[in-house]
Amino acid sequence: MYFTLTASKDTYITDKIIESRFSASNANVGRAATLDLFRLYNESSLTGTTVTNELSRILIKFDYDRIKKLRHKNLNINSNNFKCRLEMFDIMGGQVTPSNFTVILFPLSQSFDEGRGKDTISFNDLDDANFVTASVSNGTVKAWYASGANAQGSIDKTSNTGYPVNIDTIVSGNLNDGNGSVGLGATQTFVRGTENMSIDVTKIISATVAGILPDYGFRLSFTGSEETDNKTRFVKRFASRHVRNQLLRPRLVVSYDDTILDNHQNFEFNVTGTLFLNNFHRGKPANILSGTSLSAITGANCIMLAVRTGSFVKTFSGSQHQAGTRVDKNQPAAGTTVKESYNYVTGVYSASFAIPLADTTTVSFNTTLAQMAARTGSVTFETYWSSLQHPQGERLGYHTGSLTIKTPHRSGFDYFGKEIDLIVTNARSTYSSTELVQFRVFGREFVRKQRAHRIPYREKSLIFDEVYYRILDVDTKNVLIPFKQDNNATRLSSDSTGMWFEMYMDSLPIGRNYTMEFLVIDRGFEEIIEAKNVNFRVTS
Repeated sequence: MYFTLTASKDTYITDKIIESRFSASNANVGRAATLDLFRLYNESSLTGTTVTNELSRILIKFDYDRIKKLRHKNLNINSNNFKCRLEMFDIMGGQVTPSNFTVILFPLSQSFDEGRGKDTISFNDLDDANFVTASVSNGTVKAWYASGANAQGSIDKTSNTGYPVNIDTIVSGNLNDGNGSVGLGATQTFVRGTENMSIDVTKIISATVAGILPDYGFRLSFTGSEETDNKTRFVKRFASRHVRNQLLRPRLVVSYDDTILDNHQNFEFNVTGTLFLNNFHRGKPANILSGTSLSAITGANCIMLAVRTGSFVKTFSGSQHQAGTRVDKNQPAAGTTVKESYNYVTGVYSASFAIPLADTTTVSFNTTLAQMAARTGSVTFETYWSSLQHPQGERLGYHTGSLTIKTPHRSGFDYFGKEIDLIVTNARSTYSSTELVQFRVFGREFVRKQRAHRIPYREKSLIFDEVYYRILDVDTKNVLIPFKQDNNATRLSSDSTGMWFEMYMDSLPIGRNYTMEFLVIDRGFEEIIEAKNVNFRVTS
């Protein structure tokens, strides 16, 4: 899964000196189109001050509700394939910008108001947040504990206490994950100064979604030494969430592996494959109810899969499919590590197994499985999903199907790969930005000769084990969602009928036309295939 979240609020706070008369520490720029990061060393004068040091710091917040919901569906926030990156875009447009500086990000320890200010020249708009005040609630002013949101401290969740008080930013802490105290700062160095920003914030997001860190957003600034040396840095300018160009707005890029690979159509001897079983009650996913007591079939090793052909029978243990994460209801004792486990997915079961090609079990008429496979290149089995051993010695049957297992593909050296075509079978011309869309992908291989058919027939989709998608703007050819191979975030899933993937449409700016391409990795070859039948627009 790959999706983006746009900022729910952002601003920057500053104590910039205006016309040598006053500091703009109570000014607000929450509705400005830019997020400015600067440091001015002794560039202005102010009565009563010998050396002036003017700063700005960026505040930004994202809504994590989608991540929290997916955590209970198919997202494991503790997995190495869960990635979150904060991306912000430079909009200096060729103007002077500092170089060789580092931006550091910390989680905030208290909430801030975005405010309605727009004046970034004279800073005449007074509102919250500003360099002194974080927020106002019910007429009560909540000031930063140190001006500029600069009261720094640590968090320690080994004692089951609340969040730390009297600090604005959390720079380190023990997250009760077994790693002890760790730094929470995330950085990026800008050599030229014109680069866009992309900072890994996975650790902070994971801890926030798990309830370990407070959910107040981030503070971005120059590093401590760069805020206190004798050098001016003016100005690194990012687009804010209020900029007109949607592609430039700050975003949180979330990606993780939600792939489900069912091998009904591409099972091979000698290689472990997985078969899935889905159960529905009146069209809704539901756990299988078994026996006269209608007990729900749940958990690990709760179901049996038998694979049979002739007198050959093998049985394998199956389980309810697991995905996402959950925290045990009972809070852990102080000093112990928080343990999370997978959720069981309602109505989804799977079993993984391998059958050796060299199996000499007799199938029929003194013919072994190995001989049959060698002669025909494949063997078709009946599959039986059933309960575990019944007290009376019988099993309760749940589903009967079939499975064709093929021999591994072997050939003389062949430099050329397959000629492959991938067709999205359910593409529409328009989608709402509020939709979560499942795209179905049909795979076929071009052959020189095809047998004619007198009546219509339905061809089965080929299943390719490793396929990734990406989304492009039709007009500009810019890639909005890339091939994400490092954590399988854009890898296609497969089931007994074909391939598919899901996508949140609000990850794409509205009012534009998009198409998609596929990267197929098969038999050592990589090929990018255009989805010729896909051209869609995202509407509000």
